[in-house]
Amino acid sequence: MMIHRQQGIALPIMLIMLTVMMVSGIYLIKSSTSSALTTANLAYDSALAKAADAGLHAGFAYLRTVANKADLDTNQAAHGYVATLTSTWTVSTPAFWTGSVTMAANAAGDRVEYVIHRMCDFPGPYNGNNCIKTSARPDAPTPVAFGSSLALGSARYATQPQLHYVVTARINGPRGGNVVTQAVVLKGP
Repeated sequence: MMIHRQQGIALPIMLIMLTVMMVSGIYLIKSSTSSALTTANLAYDSALAKAADAGLHAGFAYLRTVANKADLDTNQAAHGYVATLTSTWTVSTPAFWTGSVTMAANAAGDRVEYVIHRMCDFPGPYNGNNCIKTSARPDAPTPVAFGSSLALGSARYATQPQLHYVVTARINGPRGGNVVTQAVVLKGP
């Protein structure tokens, strides 16, 4: 009678299968954790963007309520208004934020900073100044005769053109996130 010795192959196969299952489990836990972190970060950025919109609203409200339009020919530091914008500046340029206003902290403790730039090369009236302009809407006529709004040799508008103003707001969140939002506002001179 012959006795067969057992080879014991089942144990190594089971150890390999357990190792594969353990690595798969660790990967699944890691991927679900990173998905949760991504979702939380997106929600955080969205909350910061909504908070930064308060700066856009404050800048728009100022432009809307200016009674004397000649006030927009010069800087108005108390309102975060700058009568010029250098074309080479970006929101990363420190000089871009010169003249900005920091608003009171909101309920979350975040502080929004905003600045309004008139898109002109230098302070003063827009006539003879290199300003970014758009034709006024046809349904909003002004009492200026055709061609009288600009200097000789410049583009002619049927009414006074609307000047471009850029309202920029930024917020630096407590967890290191930051959001910058911008809006372009068109307003007659």
